[in-house]
Amino acid sequence: MTAVLATVLTVLFSVTALLALARMYRGPSLLDRVIAADVLLNTMAGAVGAEAAVNRHATTLPVLVVLSLLGFVGAVALVRFAVQEEA
Repeated sequence: MTAVLATVLTVLFSVTALLALARMYRGPSLLDRVIAADVLLNTMAGAVGAEAAVNRHATTLPVLVVLSLLGFVGAVALVRFAVQEEA
């Protein structure tokens, strides 16, 4: 049962990452590319968290914290940049 769950999660996260990479490549605007990068970062965090849950260990917790902080800082920087562009 665990192998089936791991396979399904791997396929879902892989498809999500590929779609985010495609949006980063094709995205007509900078905002599309930044949002796709944020989606890719969240997908990576989800994949690391799912791997930790499937294998029942918490050694990847620092990686999850760093990925979450990168996502937060990136989102705040994007909002600040967008507000300065409007002003």
